[in-house]
Amino acid sequence: MGKFTKEMVDDYADKLLIGLTDEENQMVLDEFEIIDSNIDIINEIPNIENVEPMTHALDNFEYELREDEPEESISIEELLANCDRTAGDEVEVPRMVG
Repeated sequence: MGKFTKEMVDDYADKLLIGLTDEENQMVLDEFEIIDSNIDIINEIPNIENVEPMTHALDNFEYELREDEPEESISIEELLANCDRTAGDEVEVPRMVG
């Protein structure tokens, strides 16, 4: 892809709806330069392409998934009994926007 440019950072910032000052843009470019140099160092490791991707940082990491079993749920009436105001089967909250 090549190096990041000021124009690329401005374009991405516009797409994300965040405006960047020239100082902020330079800060982002400096950070990308550090990231690029670290990636270059990693790519210099001999036979790096033969290393399998890891799913966890620890080789002996074990996990046990619980069984997904349906449980009895609380009734809507009991649930809404804890609310100050309700409208039918819904919680009524104060209006925040005009």
